[in-house]
Amino acid sequence: MQFTKLLAGLSLNANSSLARGLSSNTAAIVKVHRSIYARRYPTMMVLPDGATINLSYHEPRRIIKLPLDLSLLSEAERKARIEKRKPKQKIRIDDDVEDTFSANKYLKYMKKK
Repeated sequence: MQFTKLLAGLSLNANSSLARGLSSNTAAIVKVHRSIYARRYPTMMVLPDGATINLSYHEPRRIIKLPLDLSLLSEAERKARIEKRKPKQKIRIDDDVEDTFSANKYLKYMKKK
């Protein structure tokens, strides 16, 4: 697999010698070694185990959270995660208050104009 990746970056010249067709970022480990490059945004990538990696990303994002593999979790943890994904049902409370208020009782206290 790695050998085919290596061959993908090589091409043959007219004199049948191998020439490297790799980009300037092929050997970049720490940073992109260019004086002029496209705008990159500082981003934090959160791995499923909670570890974080600071990197530069081509879109303005603050955090990229990688998905968790549910097949690696125990059965109880898997069920808890799936329950969190389901929409929560709204609890509706119906208060049946008996209303015995009568406005006619208080008409005698109203002033007539």
